[in-house]
Amino acid sequence: MSRFLLLFAVAICLGACKDAPQLTFTSELGALYNDELPADEPGGAVLVMKGDSILFSNGYGLADLETGEPITPNTLFNTGSVSKTFTAYGILKLRDEGALSLEDSLGKYFPDFDNPEIAAKVKIKHLLTHSSGLPDLRKTEEDSVFYLTAKDRENWEPIKRAQALNFEPGEKYQYSNPAFNGLALIIEQVTGSKWQDYVRQEIMLPADMENSTITDGPYPQEGVAHGYVKEDGRYREYDYGEYPTFAAAGNGGVWSSVNELAKYELAIRQNTFLNEATIAESRTVYEPENWADSLPPFLGFSWFVEPPAPPLNVRRVFHTGSQGGFRAFHLSIPEKEILYVALFNRPVNREAFMEKGLELMAKYGWLDRPDSGN
Repeated sequence: MSRFLLLFAVAICLGACKDAPQLTFTSELGALYNDELPADEPGGAVLVMKGDSILFSNGYGLADLETGEPITPNTLFNTGSVSKTFTAYGILKLRDEGALSLEDSLGKYFPDFDNPEIAAKVKIKHLLTHSSGLPDLRKTEEDSVFYLTAKDRENWEPIKRAQALNFEPGEKYQYSNPAFNGLALIIEQVTGSKWQDYVRQEIMLPADMENSTITDGPYPQEGVAHGYVKEDGRYREYDYGEYPTFAAAGNGGVWSSVNELAKYELAIRQNTFLNEATIAESRTVYEPENWADSLPPFLGFSWFVEPPAPPLNVRRVFHTGSQGGFRAFHLSIPEKEILYVALFNRPVNREAFMEKGLELMAKYGWLDRPDSGN
């Protein structure tokens, strides 16, 4: 009798084990986003790629609360400051073609700076690395109505009125959105065309990003997410027309999907629109000789670069985005050929999602062996 009970218990256990779901990287990552992004609220899209294989790609929540359109991996979001990487690559392409130099001073392109000494000191390389020292003189709160529709030029004009720098160019890091409005205008001067057209033609289309676009006004009408914020328990739209500086495209005008940002990453890895040396340069920490900040340099040309450090011990190259109700991150681990990208149309804790995803990659061995898990 006891032997029968033992065999019966083993059979029950085997049956239960067979029916129990097997945890994998994708199941755990999916559960994380399912828990945080309800199906009937604004949400986001998430993608993980290893090599050239997309291992996870999913949408959560609604792109449009009025129509009930769900988010998919093809939904277009405003990428916020991830856009800066496109502007930077436009500049680097022109540098490689001999059309400009990163050592060019701003006075070459903007001779109407109020202080010629400042225009002579600050160079293109300083704008690319947030180390110009230029103060942000925009009055976005006092002139909030004006800045609802102000484009790159209107956002750059106040910067040219600076009478003093916050620090000498190259000495420190100070994040600057207007710097990338200035870079966009430099692209226009050099090419003689709208910088959006140049970047789309030279960066996006070679990367097969057919549906991605750059706007400095109302966003695309089809297949897009609307940005939202929650106030007094209700969501309200918060994007173009509601958020100051949303129309400034050089720093935040790119609209893309997680699927097309995967194409962007592949094009970067495969040197599709720039040569290998320039791509490597863009994702290597730029170290000014006169650096005097308390922290060591941590920026390439627009990309943030974190060296290997415990507990994960992998180099990370990334950019985040935040504009209106949109949030974004594009995180690459080049040595492992891993991309982890997410776009949201509601405020979220991007850093928490980034870290949790990395922890799961480590848990399943992605970061310590060349082959991927499930």
